[in-house]
Amino acid sequence: MAEQLIIGGVRREASDGATFDVTEPATGQVLTQVAKAGPADVDAALVAAHAAFADGRGTWARTNATARGRVLHRVAELLREREDLFATTEARGAGHPIGDARWEVGAAAGTFEYYAGAANKHFGQVVPVQDAGLDVVLREPVGPVALIVPWNFPLLIACWKLAPALACGNPVILKPASLTPLTALLLGDLLVEAGVPEDQVHVLPGPGGIVGDALVADPRTAKISFTGETTTGASILKASADHIARVSLELGGKSAAVVFADADIAAAAADTPMAVFGNAGQDCCARSRVLVERPVYDEFLAAFTATTEAIAVGDPLDTSTEMGPMISAGQRQTSLDYLEVGAAEGARLVCGGEVLDGPGFFLRPAVVADVDNSMRIAREEIFGPVVSVIPFDGEDEAITIANDSPYGLSGSLWTGSATRAIRVARSLRTGTLSVNTNRSVRFEAPFGGYKRSGLGRELGMGAMDAYTEVKNVFFSE
Repeated sequence: MAEQLIIGGVRREASDGATFDVTEPATGQVLTQVAKAGPADVDAALVAAHAAFADGRGTWARTNATARGRVLHRVAELLREREDLFATTEARGAGHPIGDARWEVGAAAGTFEYYAGAANKHFGQVVPVQDAGLDVVLREPVGPVALIVPWNFPLLIACWKLAPALACGNPVILKPASLTPLTALLLGDLLVEAGVPEDQVHVLPGPGGIVGDALVADPRTAKISFTGETTTGASILKASADHIARVSLELGGKSAAVVFADADIAAAAADTPMAVFGNAGQDCCARSRVLVERPVYDEFLAAFTATTEAIAVGDPLDTSTEMGPMISAGQRQTSLDYLEVGAAEGARLVCGGEVLDGPGFFLRPAVVADVDNSMRIAREEIFGPVVSVIPFDGEDEAITIANDSPYGLSGSLWTGSATRAIRVARSLRTGTLSVNTNRSVRFEAPFGGYKRSGLGRELGMGAMDAYTEVKNVFFSE
């Protein structure tokens, strides 16, 4: 039986009975079928969400923030209790190694715990004004929000959006990617079980060109939060312009890891490969450009390559696996095509790039050296296990190369000099930067990009601002 969609907190078939197949990346076989939402289902969800919100007079919007926080804390508890179910579903549906998937469930629960605590700490202010009276600033929920999430981290990114949106009192319409809808549906059920009112919860799996487009273009959608590739993000801005929807976008990346000669080369070479090849390189934050100062270029490349060659690629359900399959045959072919482009441009393949024998969409991680930043493999987002290693001479050239990209999402800086770290960090045009480590995201801190990497920020207390309207009220004496 096909997995059903969720409207008003209740599972149901698509209005026209349509379904679609979900494929398991590790086997290439159909894992299950899922209800395929269409325009009528989008309309039903928006009707229900608007009725539930009632211009801010609905039950959830008027529930006090402390009580909303308790519900979100219960969501976190249930996620931890069902770690095995969510992690196994993510491993099979998205190809994540089971160890990574378990970590992601914990991080998803941590996100809900953070916003459970934030719910009653996001408030307005009293403003001293010239006139005789009292001026107050209120924070109010914005209304029905469309949360459109990608296939690379389907559970985690859904929680990044759901938790602050619900903490602020908004009805949520979650649109998972068609390739990976399963944990989103489990999450929808869990929200209702935890105590989020049914009429606040809607999960609509289906094609982005149908479901996503309908949500974005509909004036009843008060806010859109989208994570995905940059071209689609630009289309969302255009489609939502007529009704001036609030929009936040977390888009593509071509992030740089900058390694100076004074860095701990062994540590950088050991840590950086999984900053590229985690989730088979299918990560907007992947450090897919590694910039290395020329005096240590050969040393770093040799150590980096050795670490890469030791990465265990295989069955996501095997606890020893470090890198699973790519999401689809098409995504793998894109990486293979870029390896051919790189060779034609004069870059040197050092290791990897082989398709594994057997079923599934596996590809060994590829290290491409002697890359010039003008090459396509250095400028275009591949979204696969391919890294470009680029030499540089001196601090100024490192900054120039790192910034010479249409993207600016994340990045790393490796150096033994605190003063250099400060100078370079202030010069790099990227939204998230890590010094002497490669981890990008912490749910307590803002996350998002410069340039074509997006608009607005996820996570941290600032995310609460994105899901609220500001109202100024003056009381005359």
